[in-house]
Amino acid sequence: MAAINREPLTAPHRTRNDAVLAAGVAVLAVALALMGGKGTWPSPLGWTLLLAGHVPLVWRRRSPVVALIGVAACVAPYHALDNNHALPIPATLLALYTVAATGTVRRTLLTGVAVLGPTVILNGLTNPKGALEFLRISGWIIAVLFIGIDVRYYRRYVASIVDRAERAERTREEEARRRVAEERLRIARDLHDLLAHSITLIGVQTSVAAHVLTADPDRLDRKAVAQALDDIAGTCRTARGELRTTLEVLRAHDAVVGVGGDPGVGAGAGSVSGAGDMRGPLPGIDGLAGLAESGRVAGAKVELSVRADGIPPSVGAAAYRIVQEALTNAVRHGGREDLTVRVGLWTADGALRVSVTDDGTGGGVNGGANAGGGAGSSDGTPGFGLVGMRERARSVGGTLDAGPGPAEGFEVTATLPLPREDKAR
Repeated sequence: MAAINREPLTAPHRTRNDAVLAAGVAVLAVALALMGGKGTWPSPLGWTLLLAGHVPLVWRRRSPVVALIGVAACVAPYHALDNNHALPIPATLLALYTVAATGTVRRTLLTGVAVLGPTVILNGLTNPKGALEFLRISGWIIAVLFIGIDVRYYRRYVASIVDRAERAERTREEEARRRVAEERLRIARDLHDLLAHSITLIGVQTSVAAHVLTADPDRLDRKAVAQALDDIAGTCRTARGELRTTLEVLRAHDAVVGVGGDPGVGAGAGSVSGAGDMRGPLPGIDGLAGLAESGRVAGAKVELSVRADGIPPSVGAAAYRIVQEALTNAVRHGGREDLTVRVGLWTADGALRVSVTDDGTGGGVNGGANAGGGAGSSDGTPGFGLVGMRERARSVGGTLDAGPGPAEGFEVTATLPLPREDKAR
């Protein structure tokens, strides 16, 4: 079956294998002559023509038609000399089969006509009364040609199955790589939002504590210092909990890869395939009150307005992360002690609208960061804040705009479409 399934024109060592096959067919012809039977013993010239007719079979797959012509050129005078007509049959049928198995149906039919015509003429000259012999010879030629056509179509069928399997495997690998990349990007966004928000709040709260300690050492406000340190501790606990949840997702991925026994792409695909089940509870708009409170602890006046109910978890998580990053950027780049940040969420036209505006003096900083592709750090290094917010919005099919406010400060607005069932609601 492996020999039949293999494409004859591209098979390895085909010339060597065909030489061995031609020698085997020649030995078969000699064996048939030695066994006797009907027909006369070939003459010396007949033996020469018979053996020479097997030589073109060495190149039967490289040039099938030329090999058939070479066989016919030796076999035709062999039959004309009235030698044993049965001896060249194996070589002739093999050449016919090769032409049918390697060429088109049209070429095979033309070859059959070209072979049957001279055969009928030759048989009529040597055996005018042998109608039954004519039918037998024609039947063998037609049968071999149809077998060759059938084998050719079978090979094409097997090749198409193998090709589809290979394409499916490549598609699975590409899908695995895509899902692994998406999961890595999601985890990177989560870590950025978590760490940027928490570290910013801790920095602001630490500055408050340092200011209290150095503003008036003679009148140390122990209560204010204790409150600032408690706020720092609370922020650290919150950040530690969210970070532990993210790391547990990563460990779950590693465990699934370990079960597969292969850390490659295939194992990655298996781990990511259940990523939606391993992410844990997503943050939503219910957590916006906590974000607002953390902003107030950092010294900003946060005005929160939420007029939306029944928001899907995916859309709620995107809105939460957008507000978190926008609030972090406002606190970081606000540039004034009495900073006011207005956060609004409402539904309109089948979408959740998100707006975060501040009246700080850092609009130019944020605007420059926006032009550069992300919110920058305090030392001017470009960051990934605005890029991450846009990716959050695109992940649910929405859009996000960020830039200086109409009067002052900075403004972030996002439109997050809701699924159809939520639109109907």
